[in-house]
Amino acid sequence: MNVGRKIGMAVGALAWLAAGCATGPDFRPPPAPESADWGAAATGAPTAEARGPGGAAQRFEAAFEAPADWWTLFGSAALDAAVVEALEKSPTLEQALARLRQAREAYNAQAGSARYPAVDASLGAARQKVNPAAMGMENVPAPDPFALYQASFSVSYAFDLFGQDRRTLEALKAQVDRREIEWEGARRTLAANVVLAAIRLAEIDQRIAAAAGIVAAREEQWEIARKRREAGGISAREVESAGLALEQARAALPALENQQARLRRQLAVYLGREPAAAPTRIVALDELHLPTAVPASVPSEAARRRPDIRAAEAVWHQACANVGVATANLYPRFALTASLGSQEIAAGDLLASGNVWSIGGQLMQPIFRGGALRAQKRAAAAAYDEAAAAYRETVLRGLQEVADALQALEADARTLQARAAAADHARAAREIAEGQVAAGGLSRAAALEERVREWQAIDERSAAQAARHADTAALFHALGGSAPAADRGE
Repeated sequence: MNVGRKIGMAVGALAWLAAGCATGPDFRPPPAPESADWGAAATGAPTAEARGPGGAAQRFEAAFEAPADWWTLFGSAALDAAVVEALEKSPTLEQALARLRQAREAYNAQAGSARYPAVDASLGAARQKVNPAAMGMENVPAPDPFALYQASFSVSYAFDLFGQDRRTLEALKAQVDRREIEWEGARRTLAANVVLAAIRLAEIDQRIAAAAGIVAAREEQWEIARKRREAGGISAREVESAGLALEQARAALPALENQQARLRRQLAVYLGREPAAAPTRIVALDELHLPTAVPASVPSEAARRRPDIRAAEAVWHQACANVGVATANLYPRFALTASLGSQEIAAGDLLASGNVWSIGGQLMQPIFRGGALRAQKRAAAAAYDEAAAAYRETVLRGLQEVADALQALEADARTLQARAAAADHARAAREIAEGQVAAGGLSRAAALEERVREWQAIDERSAAQAARHADTAALFHALGGSAPAADRGE
């Protein structure tokens, strides 16, 4: 049997010999949350109903599964287009996708080196001068300088007898899973952020209009007071009081306008635009359709879908595999190497025969490392405990977020019902006051006070209406659901 065939047989036996045991604990998926419902957070009954836009009653349906593009339920083509633009252009998603690709390639690199032998070829040439006397050969004449050419082919493989490589691959695969889940979560979060920012911007637009209406009414009141003072009908104190009310109304506008500008710039970032290209508006508040059917899946289903919970599970899995790696480091490592080559003084003779070969093995057992290896194992076990606790906390916080969103929708419906009724009363009071002015039974200044109250009621209704839309979007996001479809860059 020639040397090349021996080497081939040795290499072919590597896969069979590598079937050793894997050290460390095996990861088992955690059990689902035990709660069968959300308690008082969702009664199952329809919410309160209010007059006007956004006032429809909502129903909590456990069997309802929100679509991946749940924002389309708000019925705004402009909002849909904004979300699509963000998903296509956001640098946040580009970062998340790049991290995913890094994790995949790190896994591929480790898998290639762990599963297959390392095969290398080398070719070299050197000019040499040999001194026989230096090697103890006193009477041998020194040869002339000569050229030495060499070519070699080598194979090496480290057996994974105790599963160190398998556990390392398991940890890297869990890291890939985590990065993929984080990328999916980033897409969901970005879509939700665009929707919430668009709703808040629409709310601010209406609140600015209400504040401007109050300012206009206060300006008219102040002008009436100034003229009445000039005619001697009221005191200077009353004029100053009217001026105070006017300036207080004006002072509310800068803060709202600043918030409006900040929301526009924030939307620009979500959409991957520069601040100068920030949208002035995505959708008007009254143009949004309130989804009347909202999901209320059981806690176990929510835990299975939420990206943050799934990512925490992947981190836990990775920590479990790292315990196996640290344990395997305590045990021996065995490696086999083989090489076949040729050394000739003429380059043309290199391929004529293989006159240099070697085959050997190496066994390495850690004996004394100053306690470092066992300390690393204890650290890995502590990291496993930390990841387990972090997973449980993530589950609890995730379920809390869903329960809070469900509870908020019921509270929002009652709030909007009251705010809408208050706005109706304010409008009726203003209409009555204007009729009294026309009949000569009420002063214009007094009627303007009713207009101010109406604008204040409209402002409060807008805030309640926006909160209902925003909390509906927050519930869709909190429950997880399907990720928006996209290319993962595989």
